[in-house]
Amino acid sequence: MQEPLAAEYVPGTAPAADTAVFLHGLGGWTHNWAALIDRLRATVHCLALDLPGFGRSAPPPDGVVSVERQAAAVASHLDGTGHRRVHLVGNSLGGLVALHLACRRPELVSTLTLVSPVLPAVPPARALRVSLLGLPGAPRLYSRLLSAQSPDRQLDELYRLIYADPGLVGPEQRATEARERARRAELPYAQGMLAEGVRAVVRSHLRRGPSSAWHQARQVHAPTLLVYGRDDRLVSFRTAARGYAAFRDARLLTLPGVGHVAMQERPTAVADALRALIAESRRPSSPMY
Repeated sequence: MQEPLAAEYVPGTAPAADTAVFLHGLGGWTHNWAALIDRLRATVHCLALDLPGFGRSAPPPDGVVSVERQAAAVASHLDGTGHRRVHLVGNSLGGLVALHLACRRPELVSTLTLVSPVLPAVPPARALRVSLLGLPGAPRLYSRLLSAQSPDRQLDELYRLIYADPGLVGPEQRATEARERARRAELPYAQGMLAEGVRAVVRSHLRRGPSSAWHQARQVHAPTLLVYGRDDRLVSFRTAARGYAAFRDARLLTLPGVGHVAMQERPTAVADALRALIAESRRPSSPMY
C-alpha cells in the first residue's frame, strides 16, 4: 500500500478561499512551486504534493511508476483530506498526472492548469536524450556519470536543461535545491525513480484510443489554462496549438524567453493568468459541470 504523500500546505490570507493543488514534474518536488505560491496566497490556499518516489514521498512498494498510479495517489490524498473542486496545477509529468485526474475524477477539479505538459508529440532532441534514462541499466550508468561531476556542475546542467535563462536562478534557490539533491543522492531508489518516471511518460505517449492523453484532453470539462515557454528544450512549442484545440474550454499563455518551468521563470505572469482563470470559474455565468 502506498504511503501518504509528503505535502507542503500554505494557507491563504482568506479563510474561505478555494484550494489550489500543485504537482511537480519529473525529479521535482514541492519547492518548485514556492515562487508561484508566494504570489497566489492572497487568492487561494496552496497545497503542493510530492508525487510517489519523488521529493519526500516514499516510492511505490513495487517500484513501478505510471501516470495512472500517480493520479490515484493524488486522488487518495485529496479524498483523505476532504478536498473537492480544487484548482489543479501540474508541470511536465505532473501535467500528465493532473490531466488524468481531471478526466477520471472530474468532481475533484474546478479548474486545470498545465505548465509545459508532456503531451504526446515528436520530442525535441534534448528530450530524446532524457528518454534514454528509461533504458535497462541506464540508472546505474547515470549515477556513475553524476558521481564524476561536482554538485555545482550537476545543478548547472539541470538549469541549462529546464530554464531558458539559467541566470534567473538566485543564490537562495540554488542553495535550497543543492541541499535537496544531496539528500536525494543518499536514497537508494532515487535514480530508479527517475528512470521509472521517464518510462511512465514513454508509455503514456504510446497509448492510443480512450487511454491516450489527447483523448483524455478532449474529455476534460473543467476550464483549462495551458502555459508554454517558447524556448522549452523538453516540450516542443508546436504542441501548444494542438493542446489549445484539444481542450473544450481552453486558454493559452505563451511566454517568450521561457523554458520548461514557467512557474519558476515567470511566476508573476503565471500567477496572473491562474488568478484570472480562478476568478472566471467563480462567476455565476460560468458553465457548471
